[in-house]
Formats: sequence, C-alpha cells, structure tokens
Amino acid sequence: MKIISLCFLCALTACGGRSASPWNAAAARGDRPWGYYTGHVEARWENDGRTMTLLSELRYVDPDGVVWMAPAGSQVDGASIPRSLWSFMGGPFEGKYRNASVLHDVAYDQHTRPWPQCDRMFYDAMRCSGVSGVEAKTMYFALRRFGRHWKEPRAFAGAVARSEETVRRAIPVDEAELNETKSWIQNADPSLAQIEQRADTERR
Repeated sequence: MKIISLCFLCALTACGGRSASPWNAAAARGDRPWGYYTGHVEARWENDGRTMTLLSELRYVDPDGVVWMAPAGSQVDGASIPRSLWSFMGGPFEGKYRNASVLHDVAYDQHTRPWPQCDRMFYDAMRCSGVSGVEAKTMYFALRRFGRHWKEPRAFAGAVARSEETVRRAIPVDEAELNETKSWIQNADPSLAQIEQRADTERR
C-alpha cells in the first residue's frame, strides 16, 4: 500500500488530557490565537482508494485550550464534510484543509462532543492551518447548514453510549446559496454568531 506522510506543525510542548486547562487555554490564546497542532502524522491509503488509516497521532489544542485528538489507527475518508462541498474546498485532504478535515472526521466518528463544538473546532483548526477568514467562515456556514448532525453525544469511554440519533439534512447543498453566503461574508465580515443565525434560519 502507498504510504504518505502528512506533516503537521509541531509544538515545543506536548498536550495532555481531553479537557481544557488554564495552562492550555493561556498557551492557545497567547501568540497562537487559533490554537496549535502537535505531533507528526503518517497515513496509509487503503485499497478502496478513499480511506486513509492514521499511523500516528495528531493533536490540536483549540483557542479555549480544549484538546482534540486523532489517534493512530483512526480511519478517515472525508465523510464528515458533504461530498458536494469538496469541489469548493478542493478535497478534504488537500492543502490547508487537511489537518482540520482529519480532526473533524474523527470527531464526527466518535460523537463524544456536541456537533456544534466539533464544527467550531473545524473552523478554528482551518484558521490555524492558514485558511482565509472568508473561506473558513463559508465552510463553517456550509457545515452548519448542510452537515450531518446528531442529537446528543455519546458518553466517554467506560460508560454506556447514549442515544445518538443522527439528524440528516433533507436537502442537497445549494451552490447558489453557498455563493451568495460567501459574497455576504466577503462584504459584511459577519461574526460566527451571525453566521450560525443565518444557517439555522435557512435550515428551518
């Protein structure tokens, strides 16, 4: 099988745990306003041509100091992002979207955190990777508007999993709406709260 190396930004200090700590939050907000990555990830393409298995761990500390992990052995295929959005971003594992897409796929597979928190992490991780504000906000809108969501998170390891009914979007991605939203973001520079309100209003 083809072995590919995905190189991510390395930090001088490793992260620990899943929850935020004052130290992590301070470090993330200091000279790293979008958080930071740690570790070096290698991935193997599987024979199906669309799935990658992570051979090493990637961690991301978000601006609030929360640690997100993509453990070695995780399989990712970009499924957490609607396929019709791939043309907009150039593919989930290409360029500056790659780190954020890997973490988002794992978070959506685990369901251990609410989907809005996972999508917000995706936005922050995109910005951390150098994705522009307009592109990151447009993708954030698209995920909230058209993404695959669930009602409540699973319990953490060692506990019985809760109900995890998935709420799927009943409509396909509307390219005209997406382009209109991108233009609005370019001209108005809305806050994330305003983007969320627009996406939630359109979804009703």
